[in-house]
Amino acid sequence: MAGPLLRSLWSNATRRSFSSSSSQSSHLKSRFSLSSFRSFSAATASTAAAGAPSSSLDPNRLRNVAVIAHVDHGKTTLMDRILRQCGADIPHERAMDSINLERERGITISSKVTSVFWNDNELNMVDTPGHADFGGEVERVVGMVEGAILVVDAGEGPLAQTKFVLAKALKYGLRPILLLNKVDRPSVSEERCDEVESLVFDLFANLGATEEQLDFPVLYASAKEGWASSTFTKEPPADGKNMSQLLDAVVKYVPPPKANLDEPFLMLVSMMEKDHYLGRILTGRVSSGVVRVGDKINGLRQTETGSEKIEEAKVVKLMKKKGTTIVSIDAAGAGDIICMAGLTAPSIGHTVASVEVTTALPAVELDPPTISMTFGVNDSPLAGRDGTQLTGGKIGDRLLAEAETNLAINVIPGLSESFEVQGRGELQLGILIENMRREGFELSVSPPKVMYKTENKQKLEPIEEVIIEINEEHVGLVMEALSHRRAEVTDMGPVPGNDGRTRLTLTCPSRGLVGYRCVFSSDTRGTGFMHRAFLKYEKYRGPLGNVRKGVLVSMGYGTITSHSLMGLEARGTLFVSAGLDSYDGMIIGEHSRDTDLDVNPVKAKELTNIRSANKDENVKLSPPRLMTLEEAIGYVASDELIEVTPKRIRLRKRCLDVTKRKSQSKRAKD
Repeated sequence: MAGPLLRSLWSNATRRSFSSSSSQSSHLKSRFSLSSFRSFSAATASTAAAGAPSSSLDPNRLRNVAVIAHVDHGKTTLMDRILRQCGADIPHERAMDSINLERERGITISSKVTSVFWNDNELNMVDTPGHADFGGEVERVVGMVEGAILVVDAGEGPLAQTKFVLAKALKYGLRPILLLNKVDRPSVSEERCDEVESLVFDLFANLGATEEQLDFPVLYASAKEGWASSTFTKEPPADGKNMSQLLDAVVKYVPPPKANLDEPFLMLVSMMEKDHYLGRILTGRVSSGVVRVGDKINGLRQTETGSEKIEEAKVVKLMKKKGTTIVSIDAAGAGDIICMAGLTAPSIGHTVASVEVTTALPAVELDPPTISMTFGVNDSPLAGRDGTQLTGGKIGDRLLAEAETNLAINVIPGLSESFEVQGRGELQLGILIENMRREGFELSVSPPKVMYKTENKQKLEPIEEVIIEINEEHVGLVMEALSHRRAEVTDMGPVPGNDGRTRLTLTCPSRGLVGYRCVFSSDTRGTGFMHRAFLKYEKYRGPLGNVRKGVLVSMGYGTITSHSLMGLEARGTLFVSAGLDSYDGMIIGEHSRDTDLDVNPVKAKELTNIRSANKDENVKLSPPRLMTLEEAIGYVASDELIEVTPKRIRLRKRCLDVTKRKSQSKRAKD
């Protein structure tokens, strides 16, 4: 009953216009390429050039804001428009996505910080990822800011990851600004925007928002066209086609940081990067005091017995990201977000402080990982042909370095040069494996395993919330497939503004969703959308149904021939083509039945002295099914491994010898 009453009070309070700004602060245009955004060694500018606003240590001029949203709701595009509005030189679209994989896949993988000037105020903006697998990036940066811009697609409304990022923002007491994006779409009307506002309001209330947080301002925008408005419109006037109203709202509704410049210097490290010349670059928000180049500082960390000093050093360099470039600064005050060089030991979660400080700041608590995979040395017969980083020691060093910069990943050393890597999902671990491939590593990877819990002698497993949008003719096929994966439907209905489309909301065990995205794309002919996010731990739902067929396993070493593949096509779907190398235990295809089949793909046509009209050149084979790394991670079974090299991704049995595999299967049946 309180919902409609609160809604009416809220709507009256938030339906007010924001003062439009007529003047823009000029800002230093970038003199560097985009590569300098992440490469600190690329000639950082000594100071902001003339024409940029003069720096000040007054925290009242600062506004720290994070841009949070579900995946593909327009965060990075919005950041591009804000940077352009404030005078930054944007070399191309998605300028904040500076990692190669981010540009290739069109997703944001890691959080980025930059600053812009607007009406004598400095806005520190944090761009965050939208995928649930990279939720750790959101968790560790929301503590650096005092406000958030919650971007919601006006057509889709709030989805699974919207709930996750909003819960983190409300937990830290942030007052979000709701930005309904993509209102220029033909299917989006004012009535639809009102519906989405109501859904977001209900989401706030269900997450325990305070009365002040429920009174959130609402703006309407088209980040693609580069404008934001305080009132609903599809075509703003010519002088209103900019982001000035959004920036004015940030200055008005986001409070300045509560900080004291007279107290000793304190900073919690939230991000870390490495540079060949400067060493570790620590990024964080200054909690109190002032720091200057040349100051003596300590690195502190929390232990079970209290705080421990891990290093004493001197500030070699202070830097700040402005627009798409990095500038050196002489000093920074409380409330600001800065980069610091000079320390070699502290990492994310540690505290950097003045020498008189002995107590570390509390570290950010992250949600626990939900899946794990085992990384080991590549021991296949084809090992060492493509890569340069082959030993277990180098693999371990690389994984430990990754865990140091990404707290959402845990690395546990195992037996025989293997390492258990725990993370949030297949995509997160797949990105790590892809990066290692490109660095020249060869490794074998086990299929993902779910992290179970035991409470009160009861087995608990991670449950995820899944939101699916599909055509009506695919509903039966998708629901049948998910029923085998222990999914339970919680809501079902039409998609507003899309005739013939259905939206399903389900809860499903994480283990049931491993490898399902590829099956889902095939079942829906590429027309479906699936979004997922961790929900909670729940009682174990029982074993999964039959979700995969058997495989075709090679029992020959050599070069695969078209003559042998011609006879194997009728047995199932092939993963390889003629001319590739094969070995005993390598998986070359999927069997048409539920059992594995041992085959010989290297058999050549026997030569005779009798002329034949049928020649190998006339053999016509169907194109093989080529798997991406993420598809391979979701496809392999518990007795199989993924062989990853810089040039190839192969599937293989854990035990290569066919005789040993058969004896092991017999013992398992007994």
